[in-house]
Amino acid sequence: MATIDALVDEMLREGETTKKVLARVPGDRLDWKPHPRARSAGDLAWHLAALPARIAAMAPADEADVMVIPQPPRPGTPDGIVAAFTEGLETARAALSPLTDEDLKRKFRFRRGEVTMAHLPKIAFLRAVLLNHSYHHRGQLSVYLRLLDVPVPSIYGPTADES
Repeated sequence: MATIDALVDEMLREGETTKKVLARVPGDRLDWKPHPRARSAGDLAWHLAALPARIAAMAPADEADVMVIPQPPRPGTPDGIVAAFTEGLETARAALSPLTDEDLKRKFRFRRGEVTMAHLPKIAFLRAVLLNHSYHHRGQLSVYLRLLDVPVPSIYGPTADES
């Protein structure tokens, strides 16, 4: 099994859990924020949902500028966000699966304009941004659900709402 196969498998398995969290975002609360400096529920859900396709668009190269691969406009409903996420997972699977172990060892420069945010092996970039970054935002979104009094789905085990 190539290294990328394990990473893609994790992305797809975790994606099933992420779909459950995204699907719980109430359509009438997409503009809700827990704090004035926080992202809205809809914007956070969309950032999380757009990650697989955006990162997959960057991964084949050895350098990417996040400003060149913008996040597309947010769908207007949670169903639209979930559908885009589902499509993005397939886009990511197709783009990442051909990467070899040699590809994954090469250094990858992640930039925001002229500022280098990271310069590390491609596998480390994918783990940090495609996977860990997604888990971070999924966790944030689960807190938003709690604050909105929406039942939180099971993520890695039972929640107060689901056993």
